[in-house]
Amino acid sequence: MGFQEGQQNTKPTVPTREQALRVGIAEETLKTVQREIPASEPPPLAPNADLTVIGKPTKRWDGKAKVTGAARYTADIRLPGMLYGKMVNASAPHAKVLSIDTSAAERYPGVKAVYVITHVDGNAELRDKSKEIPSRYPIVRYAGQPIAAVAAVSPQIAEDAVKLVKVAYQEFPFVIDRNVARQSDAPLVYPGAADQAGTAGGGGGPKNVPQVGNVHGPSEKQIGYVKEGFADADVTVEAHFTTQVQTHSALETHGVVADWKPDGLTVYASTQSTSSVREELAYVFKLPKSKVRVMTEYMGGGFGAKFGAGNPGVVATYLSQKANAPVWLMLDRKEEHLSVGNRPDSDQAIKISAKKDGTLTAMQLVSYGTAGTGTGAGCSGPVINMYECKNKWTREYDVFTNAGPAASFRAPGHPQGCFALEQAIDEMAERLDMDPLDLRDKIDVNPQRRVERKLGREKFGWSQRRKPNSDSGPVKRGVGVAQAVWYRIVNLDSAAEVRLSRDGSIELMSAVQDIGGGIKTVLAQIVAEEFGLKPEDVVIRIGDTRYPVGPPSGGSMTTASISPAARNAAYRLKREFFEAVGPSLNSSPDDLYFTGGRMKSKSNPAVSLSFRQAAAKMRQEELSVRANRIPDYSGRMPRSGMTTLGGVHFAEVSVDTEAGRVHVERVLAVQDCGRPMNPLALESQINGGVLQGISYALYENRVLNHAKGLMVNANFEQYKVIGSVETPKIEVMVIQDYQGQSSTDAYGIGEPATMATSAALANAFYNATGVRIRQLPMTPSSVFAALGKNRSELA
Repeated sequence: MGFQEGQQNTKPTVPTREQALRVGIAEETLKTVQREIPASEPPPLAPNADLTVIGKPTKRWDGKAKVTGAARYTADIRLPGMLYGKMVNASAPHAKVLSIDTSAAERYPGVKAVYVITHVDGNAELRDKSKEIPSRYPIVRYAGQPIAAVAAVSPQIAEDAVKLVKVAYQEFPFVIDRNVARQSDAPLVYPGAADQAGTAGGGGGPKNVPQVGNVHGPSEKQIGYVKEGFADADVTVEAHFTTQVQTHSALETHGVVADWKPDGLTVYASTQSTSSVREELAYVFKLPKSKVRVMTEYMGGGFGAKFGAGNPGVVATYLSQKANAPVWLMLDRKEEHLSVGNRPDSDQAIKISAKKDGTLTAMQLVSYGTAGTGTGAGCSGPVINMYECKNKWTREYDVFTNAGPAASFRAPGHPQGCFALEQAIDEMAERLDMDPLDLRDKIDVNPQRRVERKLGREKFGWSQRRKPNSDSGPVKRGVGVAQAVWYRIVNLDSAAEVRLSRDGSIELMSAVQDIGGGIKTVLAQIVAEEFGLKPEDVVIRIGDTRYPVGPPSGGSMTTASISPAARNAAYRLKREFFEAVGPSLNSSPDDLYFTGGRMKSKSNPAVSLSFRQAAAKMRQEELSVRANRIPDYSGRMPRSGMTTLGGVHFAEVSVDTEAGRVHVERVLAVQDCGRPMNPLALESQINGGVLQGISYALYENRVLNHAKGLMVNANFEQYKVIGSVETPKIEVMVIQDYQGQSSTDAYGIGEPATMATSAALANAFYNATGVRIRQLPMTPSSVFAALGKNRSELA
C-alpha cells in the first residue's frame, strides 16, 4: 500500500470500501484516500476480506463465563465482613425536609451505619453532617430522591431499617406535566431561579441561557435565513409531534461495592466509565486518584445513565467509611425507574419547505421537553446534521418538572428528533409526488446512507410498496423507511498495554469496561490478528483503573477509541518480539511473520516455530508495550467536525384498527460503523438497538400520578418493555466503510442501531392506514386518537 515503516509523513493509499456483509451483494464501491500517518503507527490494515480474525464472525470471548455463571457482576461481589446498603428515598415530589429521625434505625439489631444526605440547596455536592462545613437538609424536588441510607449485616435487615427512618416534610406545590409547567402560574421547581441565567437553582443547564418560570432556554442554532427559505419554497409541510419519557431498563441496576480502608478506596461498580467513577469519588472524598481503584469485571448493560459515582457510589462509600467495612449497595427496580435518569419527552413543532424538484429551502424546529429536575431535552441533531439545506433554525427549551432528572440515553435527543423529522420528510415526498427514498437521494449527500438506501431498497423489496390504506378490512399492512445520523466520537484518554511472557502467554490490559457490547472480543481479535493466534489464545484484562486509562462506553466511542491503541501496542510488541528472537533464527525482523499460530521466515522455509517455541527464545522473561490513541490521521480533533455515521431502517407493520394494536412484522437495518470488527457481535448489537427502538415506539412510557406526583408503573409489570412475543423478524446488513482515520478504522454501532426505528414504524403506520400517528408510544389509545374520525373510512 505504499507504506514504508519508520518514514515520517508518508502518504499511504488507504482503501475506502463500501460493501455489504452477510448478504450476497456483487457490486461494491472502491476508492482510495491519502493520509499522513505518523511513524509510530502501524501500516494500514488490509480490508477485512484479506484478514484472518478481524472482520470474521467471532464468538464472545467471555461467552462461556456468562452462560455458566462464572462471570462476576457487581451484585455478585462478596467481601469479608461486607454490609448491605439501602437508600431512604423521598416520598414527596416537592418539599423541604424538616427533620430526619434515624434513632430507631440505628438501634435496630444488625444495623452498623446510618448516613443522612445533607447539602446546601442548589449545590450538588454531598456533605456528611459531621463535617465542620455548615449544611442543612436538602430540598426534595422529586419523589424517589435519595435522602438517607443505612448499612446492615443483611439485605433484609437493611430493608427493615429504612422503614424505621422518620422524615418530616414541609410539602410545596409541585408540577409534573410539561405543558402545565410552562404556564406562568405553575408551581416553580426552582423558586428564585426564574428570570435568571445559567445554572441558577441547580438546573444544570448551559450558562447564560435564560430561565423564565420553569422554562429554561432557548438554545438556538441558525444556518442562513429560514424566512427567505420559506418564501422561496413551492411546498411547505408543518407538523406537531410528541414523544414520552422513557426510563432506563438495563438488566443490571445501578450499584457498587465500596471498601474504604486507610490505605485507599476500592470500588466495584456497574459503570460505563471506571475512570469517571474514580474521578468523582476522588473529588468528593478528597483523595488522590492513586488511592481510588475502580473495577468492573462484568456489567449487565448501560445506555448512558451509568457514568460517574452517582448517589449509590457516594453513599456506599460514606457508609463504608463510617462502618469501617465494605458496603454492597444495588438499587432495586423501582429506584432505577425513579432516580437514575431517563430519556426526556418532547413536544416538537417542525416546518420544512422545498422546491418542486425536492430541494429543501428551509427547515425549522421549535421543541420543548422535560428532563425533570435537569436539562438536556434537546432534539435538534437530525434537523441540523442530516439533510442538505441552506437555511435552518432550531429553538430548544427545557421545561423543569418535579420528576427524576434525565440522563444520557442511547443517542440523546435523536430518536425523538428522527420521529418528527423523518415523518415530515415522508409527508414532503407525498406532497411532491416523489418516492420517499428518491427524495432522500436528492437531499442527503451522505455517501454511507446513499449506499444503505440502495442496498435496503433491493433487499427489502421496496418496489412492492403499495399506496396508503390499500388493505380492506380492519387489519392494515404497510411499510416505511427512516434514517438517522450519528457522529464518529473519539476519546484520546484511551490506552492499552500488551504483554508477552516467555512461556508464550499473551495478555492485553486496559481500564476500558465491557458493558455488554463485546469490546473484550474485539480486543482479543486485534491481538490475535497481529500474532497469528486465535482470540481465545489471548488473555483480556480490562475494567480496572490500575490498568492503562480506558475510554468511557457511551456515544458509540469505545471501539473507535480503544481499538487503535490496542492494535498499535500489539504491532509494536510484535516488532520487538521479532527483534528479540530474530538473531537466534538468523533472520531480520522484516523477514519474520506470523501465520496459523506459528512464526515463519519469508526467506527460509525451514524456519517454522510454534508461538510458544518462538517465545521461549526470548532472553527476557517478558516484553511489554503500551500505546495511546492518537488523533485521527486527517487531523480532525475528537468530537469536532461533522464526520458522521448513518443507518437506514425499513419496517413492515400490521395495524389492527379495531384493537388499536400495532404489530411489527419485519425490520431491515442497514448500518455502517467504519470497519466491522466482529460481524456476529455487530448483528447482536443491531438486533438489540432495533428491539429497543420498537420498545420505545410501542410500549415504554413513564406514568406519573398527577395528584401525588408519584410514578405509578415503576416496575416491569406496568412499565412495558418489548418481549420475545413481540420480537419481529430482524435482518441486518452492514457496509464496510474504510475512512483511513486510524490504525483500525473501526467505530461503534450502539447509537446508530436504534435511532431510526420508531420513525420507520411511524411511516409504515401511515402507509398501512393512510393516517399519520404523531404521538409516542403507539399504544391503543394513541392509535385510536390518530385514527379518530377516519376510522370509518378505514373499514
